Amino acid sequence: KLPHPSPYAVPGSTTLLPQPLPPSPPSTVATQQLDELLADLGHMQNKVSLVPGEKPKPSLDNMLGSLTRDLQELGITATPSGVCAACGKPIAGKVLTALGNTWHPEHFTCTHCGQELGGRPFFERGGQAYCEEDYHQAFSPRCAYCASPIREKVLTALDQTWHPEHFFCVHCGKAFGDEGFHERSGKPYCRQDFLAMFAPKCQGCERPVMDNYLSALQGVWHPECFVCAECLSSFTNGSFFELEGQPYCELHFHQRQGSICHGCGHPVTGRCITAAGHKYHPEHFICAYCLGQLQKGTFHEHGEKMYCQACHNKLFL
Repeated sequence: KLPHPSPYAVPGSTTLLPQPLPPSPPSTVATQQLDELLADLGHMQNKVSLVPGEKPKPSLDNMLGSLTRDLQELGITATPSGVCAACGKPIAGKVLTALGNTWHPEHFTCTHCGQELGGRPFFERGGQAYCEEDYHQAFSPRCAYCASPIREKVLTALDQTWHPEHFFCVHCGKAFGDEGFHERSGKPYCRQDFLAMFAPKCQGCERPVMDNYLSALQGVWHPECFVCAECLSSFTNGSFFELEGQPYCELHFHQRQGSICHGCGHPVTGRCITAAGHKYHPEHFICAYCLGQLQKGTFHEHGEKMYCQACHNKLFL
């Protein structure tokens, strides 16, 4: 939190000059008029501006000093309210007390912009007074989002300071809830957008992988998504076959490859006989009539069935 502004600088009580001192006679109307004139002259003296290169004119000081001497000869003593910390001259009239010093009200000003601070809140820094705006511009932390000074509550995150209302997801603009935020390249993201944009995607369902996963086929998978691409059955024995970047069980891998035995319907993984566009286990390459094992080159095909020479001649000749 920023420091609270210093108390308002309020002008002190007005002291009427000159004041009669005992055993002087009571104040008359003329004396009161002299008091007011002396105060007005002191105020005018503080407002005089000098022309560059021109020497100060002592006429007003001489007039004020002459009036003071004349009043002293009449037995009336003029006592200043204090010495102004800005101009170093006695204060005749209103006095302002701030920062442990007394000031002409018009001389207690902002160190940066020069505006009078009497009756306004101000901040102190290094023994100097600043108006509220200049203090925040010069010394308050800056918001990482809008670059404006932070005047009240400060939120610190990602090694930067923020207005609380300006710390939100850079993608969707929503404020962060109880689940907090995720950081990427120095920017804050909500959990949903962070996972959607940066989390690895499952090769099966293409949704973000957040917890348990499997690594296979140069990618990551949800365990429930790593199944045969054909029958969707899981690989209970821990082995699978890969074809075009997808996992397959043994049966459907061989079906895709065309290596299923035409006789028994099971994969052919060892010796193989190819005949009439089909593959066979050697023991399943048999005559459809006598069930005798056929030898390649000594069989006849009839109606997509294989026959030995003798059975073919008997049945069809």
